[in-house]
Amino acid sequence: MPRLAGFPPISLPHAHTLILGSMPGAASLAAGQYYAHPRNGFWPIVCAVLGLDAALPYAERARLFAERGYALWDVLGACRREGSLDADIEPESMEVNDFAAFFAAHPGIGRVFLNGTAAATLFGRHVAPGLDERIVWLRLPSTSPANASWSYAAKLAAWQEIAR
Repeated sequence: MPRLAGFPPISLPHAHTLILGSMPGAASLAAGQYYAHPRNGFWPIVCAVLGLDAALPYAERARLFAERGYALWDVLGACRREGSLDADIEPESMEVNDFAAFFAAHPGIGRVFLNGTAAATLFGRHVAPGLDERIVWLRLPSTSPANASWSYAAKLAAWQEIAR
């Protein structure tokens, strides 16, 4: 099974909000972009909430997202997994990103939003126990097309929380 490595965070030092996934899927890894799967709702939803143009090229969307004070990363920096499903991650292969260094470099972050249950579970298990108590975290519904029990409208309504 291949060892997969994630991406560096999209962030600027003035970030106030961190959004975390679990680990990039196959389409994202192939494209070298967060949430590159064409049916993943992340960019359409986040752009709608933040008033960004989702049709902009990836680099421009990422830049504007970061300029607004948002950071994007994953709980895992590496793992072994066949395909894209979080359920297929080999638990013994998980390498958690260095959150102590990340939060030290981004002292203004006060909120963390987790994109789905897997990200929230991993964060709760591996990061939250050492988290500064002033940082609040909340699980949001996954924007993945695998989360078909939530409509786009319901996901969009839940994700409004990131702009509050």
